[in-house]
Amino acid sequence: MSSLQEKIDEAKKLSLQITKETEDDRLMTLSVGPQHPGSGHFRFTIKVDGDYIVFVDPDPGYVHRGHEKMCEYRNHFQNIPHLERPVIHDSCNITYAYSLAVEDLVGITVPRRGQFIRALASELSRLSYTLYWLAIYGIFLGHSTMFMWPAGDRELLIDLLERLSGARVTNAFNIPGGVRNDIPYNFKEKCLAQVNYFETRLKEYEDIFYNNPLLRQRTEGVGILTKEDAIKLGVTGSVLRASGVPFDVRKVEPYDVYDEIEFKVQYMKTCDSFARAYVPVLDMRESCHIIRQLLDKMPDSGDVREKLQFNIKSSPGETYKRVESGRGALGYHVVSDGTPRPYRVKASVGSFRNLLALPFLLTGSKLGDMPAIYWSLNYWPVEADR
Repeated sequence: MSSLQEKIDEAKKLSLQITKETEDDRLMTLSVGPQHPGSGHFRFTIKVDGDYIVFVDPDPGYVHRGHEKMCEYRNHFQNIPHLERPVIHDSCNITYAYSLAVEDLVGITVPRRGQFIRALASELSRLSYTLYWLAIYGIFLGHSTMFMWPAGDRELLIDLLERLSGARVTNAFNIPGGVRNDIPYNFKEKCLAQVNYFETRLKEYEDIFYNNPLLRQRTEGVGILTKEDAIKLGVTGSVLRASGVPFDVRKVEPYDVYDEIEFKVQYMKTCDSFARAYVPVLDMRESCHIIRQLLDKMPDSGDVREKLQFNIKSSPGETYKRVESGRGALGYHVVSDGTPRPYRVKASVGSFRNLLALPFLLTGSKLGDMPAIYWSLNYWPVEADR
């Protein structure tokens, strides 16, 4: 009778004789997206060995519309409406960085009141985007209430942005030189009332969602992205801060009036999917605090934008400016050849950078953990394709 060790040795020899074709027969290939209701306009191919993911291949580009190339055929003001399309629910931030770059090239000084209003719009836009992301994260994990609550509360911010800009979603509000228009009468009182109510809702989010034992079981200790790996991969925003790196462009590279605003850079050290899901809620609390300061410190009167010609020109040169968007650092590298239209525009968006962590975290994880890990990366496919 063969000993146990002999049987083990025999099994090892047999395993070495298995051909690659036979090994591939054990794996099942799945295509997640691009029509998947959770993946968005994005597809990634995975291979599973039983319940474990052993291979991940992201396949972006399904909504690529060439926004960077389009910039070369329009002047700086004409570029604003189409540049906000990749992430229309955070339109004030994606146009903010571009406006800062143009102002640096042309040598524009934005009026002080305009700087406050622009920062105010970007904070409202960041809140609107984060609620949209949170609603989808809730439905990803089968929590339908956490889809309906953020989607409903988001209307509070959309109403404020509509009062401010005249548009509910595609605001086209932040432009080179400042903002399109001044805030309307009685906006401060209305904004404070909405923000105060919204803060009470954040506590209810914690009670029903973040303290839910099922959510914690599905996210705590799942998809660990260590501080060192996060830095090597170059992730940004809430994904980076959830890995213990307190980085926020508004702090390290203040723009406009952010150097006059007091706020904390919220971060966590657990590095898991729960931390990546919870940091955005901490960020929303800070945004409410920032909005109050902006309304309180804003000058009572003054211009809101620099009076500029439609076809403004700049001296030949190049610049790079970035802001802290809802997905993290968002920057524009703009090259000018001295004409009213930019010679080259290159956007660095947080979504594309966070995508790099997807195959890293999913490989070796269970298939059931895929939704919790994927959406915790704060990836927006349309922005990444740009």
